[in-house]
Amino acid sequence: MYAKQYEITLPADYDMGVIRTRVARAAHILDDRAGLGLKAYVIRERGVDGSPVNQYAPLYLWHDTGRMSEFLVGGGGFQNIIASFGRPPVHHWTGIACEAGPARAVTPKAASRRLTPMPDGVDPAAVVDTALGELAALARTEGVHTAALAFDPRHWQLMLFVLWEQAVAPDHHATERYEVLHLSSPHLDEIPRGRHW
Repeated sequence: MYAKQYEITLPADYDMGVIRTRVARAAHILDDRAGLGLKAYVIRERGVDGSPVNQYAPLYLWHDTGRMSEFLVGGGGFQNIIASFGRPPVHHWTGIACEAGPARAVTPKAASRRLTPMPDGVDPAAVVDTALGELAALARTEGVHTAALAFDPRHWQLMLFVLWEQAVAPDHHATERYEVLHLSSPHLDEIPRGRHW
């Protein structure tokens, strides 16, 4: 599994209805994309659920990195984002684990992301073991659709991404909370569950 996300931060007075319409019109294009586990079309709206910004920030879980590269630079679809918004930086994380939650059969309405630095002088394996324990517990939480853990070895940072049936659990500590406008998940079942090594 490989995770990637780009964040398009929009003006404070931007009409997020434009993004909603864009997603409603075009999101189905990736509903059968080869190599794609899932794409969560997520947004944050300024003043909603604690968000300080308007942002379109789709997150992908790929199980085929060749197909991911084709999407980004091989004319596979990312050129549409570039044409509309310019070329945003694409964050990426190597997959550690993915778990299905009890709400896997339901279309999620919310998502959360938490970024956690891996401190200097601490054994990364111990940090990951702790995070895997949290992931396993989250996967048993009512309302969880999918929970994924990945890491960025450039910045030594863990990323926890969770899709929720209705809303992010109030006691879940998240860096960002999102609304899910659409979920394309053509090959989600092909992403192995559990630890990826």
